[in-house]
Amino acid sequence: MAKAVLLAVLMALLAVLAYRLLDLCNKLGVFRELDPIEPANCHLIKGIEYGSEDITILPEGLALVSSGLKYPLLHSFAPDQPGQILLVDLNKPVLTAVELKISRGFDVESFNPHGLSTYIDEDGTVYVFVVNHPQHTSTVNIFKFEEEHNSLIHLKTIRHKLLHRYIFIAETLAHDIHIMEINPNNTLTPVKTLHVGTAADNLEVDPETGDVWIGSCPIVSKLFFYSPENPPGSEVTRIENILSKDPKVTQVYVNNGSVLQGASVATVYEEKLLIGTVFHKALYCELHSS
Repeated sequence: MAKAVLLAVLMALLAVLAYRLLDLCNKLGVFRELDPIEPANCHLIKGIEYGSEDITILPEGLALVSSGLKYPLLHSFAPDQPGQILLVDLNKPVLTAVELKISRGFDVESFNPHGLSTYIDEDGTVYVFVVNHPQHTSTVNIFKFEEEHNSLIHLKTIRHKLLHRYIFIAETLAHDIHIMEINPNNTLTPVKTLHVGTAADNLEVDPETGDVWIGSCPIVSKLFFYSPENPPGSEVTRIENILSKDPKVTQVYVNNGSVLQGASVATVYEEKLLIGTVFHKALYCELHSS
């Protein structure tokens, strides 16, 4: 009798373990197959070889790109090279990335940039906020962008959160986007949760339309078990009217890794779609070809 009970308990535990493992595999996209979707006129951005994990675009069409992220378990094409912030002028016919110089006094050798965002004050000064992981710690560095010198002036390092009217949170493995509203007393009220069917990474909001753009690696497991023969793919998803009762979720770009590996961000400027990656190249596509 005792053996039967023990066997029953063991079988139940194995069933729970199998369920958990299957659920994890589904979240990591292990069993997913990719059907390619590519807009016309897509081109790799010159000068980006070691990642473009996050991209933000200034109003006049200058894109700032964080490159060279190194993190445990993630592949890197340049493990010994410090991270960079790159500048891409989207107004030029051929897009080329240029490294921004960082002012003296900042530890460039340990620079390991992740996400970034910008703030423009009433005088037009551009401040760049960069999440940095020196020695795998986490800080936020504030820079002043000087376009005329292609440089960043380091102002200070903080541990502060940036606030907006709404907060969009990507729950990567659950394939969900959570929307929360910031109240006048700085508390948060959940608004809704939207299932997007992909492992969302960075989220970018189009200031003209309010559309939310998502860069993602559809088969996350390939990021952590990297193989050049079977690289991680890339996916871009667009969400229109995200606050409405019936938001529209559309796949705009899907690639199996043959062109772009491990997408992490997507953003638009004047019908140009920019797609960045965790450790690979960056791509831009014309959304409307002539």
